Amino acid sequence: MKFNISLEKEHLLNIMRKCGYAPDGQENRTGELRFFRFLTGRKYPRFHVYALNQDNMAILNLHLDQKQPSYQGSSAHSGEYDGPLVEQEAQRIQSFVS
Repeated sequence: MKFNISLEKEHLLNIMRKCGYAPDGQENRTGELRFFRFLTGRKYPRFHVYALNQDNMAILNLHLDQKQPSYQGSSAHSGEYDGPLVEQEAQRIQSFVS
């Protein structure tokens, strides 16, 4: 699910940390940053956000990873890109900016 948040008052990293997300510390070739929020004491399931800064806005692409990729070297996983859980999480993130 894609949505935008304003960065006029605060840096993206600070917003995401307040929401309980941790950065993975790397930027991909398109300049996107990745953040994760684990739902249990385990690595999966987790919310996964790709974020791209543009001017005073961040474009967030949110999904829910249900499990790790099945094959070594593969990025395919059981992910949910929409639905009630993803929508609620997007609203939760947006509430930290308002």
